[in-house]
Amino acid sequence: MSAHSQEKVQSNALALLPLLVFLIIFLGSGLYHSMIGTEFAFYQVKAPVAAIPAVILALLLYKHKLNAAIEEFLQGASHPNLILMFMVFMLAGAFASVSGAIGSVDATVQLGLSLISAEYVLPMLFIIAAFIATAMGTSMGTIAACAPIAFGFSQATDITPLYAIGAVVGGAMFGDNLSMISDTTIAATRSQNVELRDKFKVNVWIALPAAIITLGVYIALSHQANPIESKPFDIWLILPYLAVFFLAFTRLHVLAVLMVGVVLSGAIGLVSLPEFNLAKLNSSIYDGFVGMFEVALLSMLLGGLSALMQKEGGLEWLIQRIYAITRLFKFGKQRAGEFGISFLVVFSNLFVANNTVAIILSGDMAREVAKEYGVDPKRSAALLDIFSCVVQGMIPYGAQLLLACSIAKLSPVELIGHIYYCWILAIFAIFAIAFNYPRLKNQ
Repeated sequence: MSAHSQEKVQSNALALLPLLVFLIIFLGSGLYHSMIGTEFAFYQVKAPVAAIPAVILALLLYKHKLNAAIEEFLQGASHPNLILMFMVFMLAGAFASVSGAIGSVDATVQLGLSLISAEYVLPMLFIIAAFIATAMGTSMGTIAACAPIAFGFSQATDITPLYAIGAVVGGAMFGDNLSMISDTTIAATRSQNVELRDKFKVNVWIALPAAIITLGVYIALSHQANPIESKPFDIWLILPYLAVFFLAFTRLHVLAVLMVGVVLSGAIGLVSLPEFNLAKLNSSIYDGFVGMFEVALLSMLLGGLSALMQKEGGLEWLIQRIYAITRLFKFGKQRAGEFGISFLVVFSNLFVANNTVAIILSGDMAREVAKEYGVDPKRSAALLDIFSCVVQGMIPYGAQLLLACSIAKLSPVELIGHIYYCWILAIFAIFAIAFNYPRLKNQ
């Protein structure tokens, strides 16, 4: 249910202040340290620590008793979607750590180099991530499986890690946007009361050209890479990644896929590597957990913060302001409605840092805007999904970038400019609104 449709939720601009405080502390610190030349500028203030003042402020702004505010925060932090995200973080960290310890990443990279020249590494990473995400319906599971390999390729070649990880995140968001089993697709179609296939028919005409242009960009970038000769590798070490890749195309739950990867990596290491024993397996798994602790904790803190802001009417205020702006347009009625729908989900996503939740929050209001402005529900569903995935793929405090950057040891703020697919998709979506593309038969 959206914030708009909840009973007795009064709009309240002040409720948005806590997230602004978090952004000022986290991003402000990073920008300041960048300007003064500090190494690892965006790691000087840890994101979960920056979230604590925001959480305290949200609790103090809550209109009811402090205990009630804490209960509301805990309900938001323990939402099933966040618990799933937490488990994905943990298992992804364990899989990356164990597979790295036994040499699976290096072996997979060497296999790739033996089959594909360095100039096609980036487009290959984008295509693989896109296929896996489309099959799995989740960008998180895709990034967990592909980011370690992408980082390995960047180390084996002279391709910048930001390009390689950006290709994986872009491909993951492509699949998340178009997959028939994606949470975002289901939320968008249900909120607009349209069929999955009808939304797909509109969506694909916008997303596919953007993906083709992105591939062209990556081919151009990869041509700058120097040829690298592959080294000998143990074919058995590739098995964990092959298993994860093929299981991703089944309906097996993402947690089960990652668990299989962890178990298989550990078993192969114990059997084929004399120096790899149970103690090292234990340490590798735990190191993977520790490596993901920061991003997992931040996700839960932001989940609780989002719940408080929503309960206090912050998101309701935001949605009402955008709706009021759309009503000011006296020309291009359908285009005004489509831009309004897009702004609804963009700003919701910026404040909740979860594309599925953003669609759910803005879905009811988007449906009202679509009716009033004569927007076909198929187009409104497609725009909700597209712009939510664009924003989710580019916010530095979103789960996707945090996961990818935790694996590759990068700054999420630095990565934003290298996720070319999301930028290109945004441009194509804006053109689609401006030129009423694709034209539907009933228009």
